[in-house]
Amino acid sequence: MPVAELILTGAELYTVDSSRPWATDLAIADGRVLAVGGRDEVARHRGPGTTVVDLGGAFVMPGLVDVHNHHSLAGMADLFELSVDAAADLSGVLAAVAERARGLGPDEWVTGGSWGSHLVEELSREAARRALDEAAGGRPVMLSDDSHHNRWANSRALKVAGISATTPDPDGGVIVRDPVTGEPTGLLLETAGIALAQAVRDSAAPTAEQHRLASRRAVEILHSFGVTAFQDAGTSRDIMRALHELDTAGELAAWVVSSMLINDPIFGFAPVGAELLAEGERYRSTHHRPDFVKIFLDGVPPTRTAAFLDPYLPDHAHGAHHHGVLTMPPDELAGWLRTVAEAGLSAKIHCTGDASVRVALDAVAKVRAEGYRDSRFQIAHGQFVHPADVPRFAETGVIADISPFLWFPGVITEAIAEVRPAEPAARMQPNRALIDAGALVAGGSDWPVSASPNAWEGIQGLVTRRDPSGTRSGALWPEQAIALAEAIAVFTANGAAAMGLGEVTGSLAPGKSADFIVTDRNPFAVPVTEIAATTVRETWFAGRRVHQRR
Repeated sequence: MPVAELILTGAELYTVDSSRPWATDLAIADGRVLAVGGRDEVARHRGPGTTVVDLGGAFVMPGLVDVHNHHSLAGMADLFELSVDAAADLSGVLAAVAERARGLGPDEWVTGGSWGSHLVEELSREAARRALDEAAGGRPVMLSDDSHHNRWANSRALKVAGISATTPDPDGGVIVRDPVTGEPTGLLLETAGIALAQAVRDSAAPTAEQHRLASRRAVEILHSFGVTAFQDAGTSRDIMRALHELDTAGELAAWVVSSMLINDPIFGFAPVGAELLAEGERYRSTHHRPDFVKIFLDGVPPTRTAAFLDPYLPDHAHGAHHHGVLTMPPDELAGWLRTVAEAGLSAKIHCTGDASVRVALDAVAKVRAEGYRDSRFQIAHGQFVHPADVPRFAETGVIADISPFLWFPGVITEAIAEVRPAEPAARMQPNRALIDAGALVAGGSDWPVSASPNAWEGIQGLVTRRDPSGTRSGALWPEQAIALAEAIAVFTANGAAAMGLGEVTGSLAPGKSADFIVTDRNPFAVPVTEIAATTVRETWFAGRRVHQRR
C-alpha cells in the first residue's frame, strides 16, 4: 500500500470528478493525488511519517484554471505601470496621469491603463489629446484601453512614434482624427498602435529580470485567487524565456500553456509567426508548455473592428454598412491551422464578432476534413455566435474559450451596446446553448482586461447573468444562465481539457497533480448572490502550499 506524505481529513471536498464528486479526505504523495474518498479508505495510506491535517469541515476543490489571460502584461502593470479604473471618466484618467507624471523625469514615459471603452467617442477629439498633454507635463504617454487592443497617446508620444496628420492608416488599424481639424487625436485603433508600442520598447524595453519579476508577480496574484493553471493568450520570446527560467530555477508553481503569436495587431512583439514557432520548443520545461499558437482574426466591437454578419450602427467615420474586418483571408487562416496541426501544436483564434466565428469554424472544418484530428482549436471570446453556428462547435471539436467576464452587464457590454443594434447587442455569450449543443466551454479572465483574475465573479455571473458587484442592474440574456456545477467545471476540468492538461489537473483524482484550494465557504451551500465574495484561504500546487491568506 503506497504511503502518503500528507493526508487532509474532515473536509467538504468537491472533486469535479464525475465518478466521485464528493469526498472528505485526500492523500498526497510526490506532488500527486494518491487517494480520495472517505476517512477510512484514505487512512489506509497513512504511515509513520505521514502528516495529517484536519480541515474541520472546510471546503476544498481543485485549483482553478484560467484558459485565457495575459499574465506577463498584468504583472508588468502591477509592478511598473500606471493603473486606472476602467470605469473612470476622462477627468479621472487625466488626474491619474498627472499624479503619475509628477514622480517621473521629464523624458520618462507614462504607460499603463486601462481607460474604458465608453470613452472612445470623447477621446476622438483633439481637445482630449491636448488635455492629456497638459496632464503629463510634457512627458510622453501611452495608455491602453480595457480590451488592450487600442491605445491613447499624447502629442509628444505621437511625435516619437512618427505619427502625424499625414501618416496614413496602417492595414488593420485606424489613426483616429478630429472630425473638424483632421489632426490625430492620439486614439490609435488596433495595428495603428504598433508604432507607438515599438517606440516605448525602443526607449524603455523591459529587461530580462523585469520579465521574470512580472511573471513571478502575476503567478503570486493568480495564487491568491486560487488559480493553479493558466493559458497565456499571447506570448512573446521574452515571456516564454522568463517562464522557462523561472521553472528551471524551481520558481514556477503553476501549469502554464503558452500561445505563440502568429500575427500581432496590438502588442508590437517580435518575432511572431513561423520564426517564433521555431523557437518555442527550446522554452519547454516541466510546468511550461508552449503547445498553442494565437491567431487574431478580428478586433473588438467597441471600436468597430470586430467582424459581424450584419452592420454596426451608422456613424460619421464608417457610414451605415460597416461590418468590421478580418485580419486575414479565410484561406490564409486555414493554411495556418494546417501548419500548426502538422507541427503537433494547437491554436487559439481570437473572434469577437459572429462573422469571424463563422470563418474560424469553416477553417477548422476544412482542416479536420483533411485528417487533422488531434490538434485542439479554441475560439477565444466568441461573445457573438450566430444560432446556426452554435452546434458547429461540437461538430468540429472547437472549444469555446469564454473570456473575459462579459456574460453580465458591465463597462464593455455597455460600450458594445453603443455601436451595435440593440437586439443583437443583448445576445452575448450563448453559454447555455453551447453546453446543450455538446461544446466544451472553458472559462478565462482575459486579465488584465478584467480588473482581476477572480474566477468567482465569473462563476456567479455564469449562474445569474447579473453583475456580481451589484453596480449595474438587470440581467444579460438570462436564458443563457448555467448551473453552479457547470460553472465550476468551466473554470476547472473544462479549462484543463481545453489546454491539453486534462490528464494532469482540473479535478482531484488519483494520479493527478495535487492542485487544490481551501475556501472560506462552500459555494453550493450559500445564496448564489454570495458566491463572488468567496475568498481563497489556501492554494496548493503539486502538493505544496503556495498561498495562505492571513
